[in-house]
Amino acid sequence: MSPLFEHSQKLSFMRLSLLILLLGLGSIVHAQDYPNRPIKVVIPSSPGGPSDIFGRSLMQQLSENLGKPIIIENKPGAGSKIGIQQVAKSAPDGYTLLLVSSTFVINPSLYADPGFDPVKDFTPVALPVSSPNVIVVHPSFPAKDIKEFFAIVKANPGKYDYASPGGGTGPHLSAELLKLRMHLDMAHIPYKGGGPALQAVLANQVPIGLSAIPPATPQVKAGALRALALTSSTRSSSLPDVPTLNEAGVTDFEGDTLSFIMAPAGTPPAIVQKLNREITKALENSELRNKLISMGYLTYSSTPEQVSQKIKVDIEKWAKVIKSGNIKPD
Repeated sequence: MSPLFEHSQKLSFMRLSLLILLLGLGSIVHAQDYPNRPIKVVIPSSPGGPSDIFGRSLMQQLSENLGKPIIIENKPGAGSKIGIQQVAKSAPDGYTLLLVSSTFVINPSLYADPGFDPVKDFTPVALPVSSPNVIVVHPSFPAKDIKEFFAIVKANPGKYDYASPGGGTGPHLSAELLKLRMHLDMAHIPYKGGGPALQAVLANQVPIGLSAIPPATPQVKAGALRALALTSSTRSSSLPDVPTLNEAGVTDFEGDTLSFIMAPAGTPPAIVQKLNREITKALENSELRNKLISMGYLTYSSTPEQVSQKIKVDIEKWAKVIKSGNIKPD
């Protein structure tokens, strides 16, 4: 190899190294300046649902910490696909974020064409909270606890229906996982959101419901609904007397509704890390933390890398449930 060629190679390498360094410095400077205008957070579900209730509480605190407005945009429809796709196509600059529930990891297996790839189209930012799903029944339902519930449903195959916030939602898939594990024969009645599903159980139009804890808690405490069990691995402080399915003998059962905060793929790592730190800081606010815990949420401090791993694990988990139960979108 000629000395001239070697010299040319060294120059090219130095230029490439300098370019990488400049790009990295540019990202850091950009992150230091971020945010310098309002941030939009898209929630692909209706106002008043669990994601909306939690999201508005968190974003209010985050906005105060960052010193910039955060605008919530509810974009429901097509099993959350409309809102998710909107963020996937947005500029990767940290000014459009997605706050989404477990449908994010369910839809890729539920739909032949979900319209997005949760791994390739997005950059994980945080997994701030999860919400246990709760099995509730109308007070007239004969079961007083979850073991009686199993016995009654098994003794009457096909007799009882259950309501959920919609096909492919976290509560729906949790119920289907329970049906598979316990060999239960119940028909699914999907509603357009958690509120309408709970109203159907309150009116005894459907005797059984699967719901995220936040909207169900007030009704349970008022005696309008009876809570039989939680789908989480631990009890909830908002309903401390309600046991988990694990306690009832359904071992290793976990069917929580998760809340992911995602950014479009290609968002600078420095901005992602800053958002992650600020979200963690917001959750450390005692007033916000106590509010979320009282509503039944479990709060987390998670890195983007941990969120990425959780997404991959849950995609595989729910894919098995969808295939085993031959579940189709509504």
